[in-house]
Amino acid sequence: MSMVRTIVSSCCLSLVLIMESGCVGLSPGSPSVVVKRSQIHMGTLVSITAVAPTDLVAHSAINAGFQEVKRLEQLLSTWIPSSELSRVNDSAGIKPVPVSLETWTVVQRAKQAAGITGGGFNIAIGPAVDAWRVTEGQRIPTETELNALRPLVDLQAVRTDLHEQTLYLEKPGMRIDVGGIGKGYAADHAVIAMKQAGALAGVVALSGDIKTFGQLPGGRTFPVGIQHPRKEGAVLVYIDLEDEAISTAGDYERFFERDGVRYHHILDPNTLQPARGCQSVTVIAKEGVWADGLDTGIFVMGPERGMELIERLPDVEAIIVDADGRLFLSSGLHNRVRFPGQSDGRGQGQ
Repeated sequence: MSMVRTIVSSCCLSLVLIMESGCVGLSPGSPSVVVKRSQIHMGTLVSITAVAPTDLVAHSAINAGFQEVKRLEQLLSTWIPSSELSRVNDSAGIKPVPVSLETWTVVQRAKQAAGITGGGFNIAIGPAVDAWRVTEGQRIPTETELNALRPLVDLQAVRTDLHEQTLYLEKPGMRIDVGGIGKGYAADHAVIAMKQAGALAGVVALSGDIKTFGQLPGGRTFPVGIQHPRKEGAVLVYIDLEDEAISTAGDYERFFERDGVRYHHILDPNTLQPARGCQSVTVIAKEGVWADGLDTGIFVMGPERGMELIERLPDVEAIIVDADGRLFLSSGLHNRVRFPGQSDGRGQGQ
């Protein structure tokens, strides 16, 4: 462990999509092109890659993807005062708030992810995260402070009424933040918009949340590198994705160290302390909403319970690095991951 007393990791991407930027003409007479563009949305860098018959279609598909992400941001972002979630938070303990079916669905999916992970994932934990101020004040709250916040992180007090299509936070001072699942949901819907605009394949990457569809020209899948949790800029393993989503939660993204102890932003909702069982958890699933929603919860559960859960879930795989740096792969990944320097099977090493 580093002897530096205070360290903050900022803008660290958990996943790296291994592709070139810009427009790529594949070969004379090639039936498709690859185009990539990036913009800032949802408080992060959003990169969209489209494989399409022409440049025009590719750019149209990318525009459609960005528009979908931007539209959902207006509903879900707690940084936008007029968003639906901001209005829900402002009405905590006062009244239910009518919301769009999409906002209601994201919150309901978050509650389902909480149930699956035994409460490890909790969109109501924001008040405790604020108390830690990991990337700002870097303070360690007292047990008295944390105990006072416990009633506000009660997910059972987040009411979702489908008939009335409302959300209600029962206790004043509560607030919810779907940043831990909303980016995956946005990636899923951006992919739908891209397909409707004519894209043959592509990738939507919201920081470390990536959703792929189809294949690159030549039948190639999309290669993704997973960040090593203790070696900045180094890749832990590579994996190829096709019609899949991937998301990583790590203790190296936002943290500080004091007296040799690492304090990071992923809190255990039971203790309101940083979860200690893992360094990183990467989840691969068919849908981004589940990859994004499960990684944090499994991080909190720890490697043993987390991997037991993964093995019970259909079409879900995981890569877990425990607190001691040991690597665990779910059974469906043993023949899929590649380590740095290992051949990718195409005549080149990564």
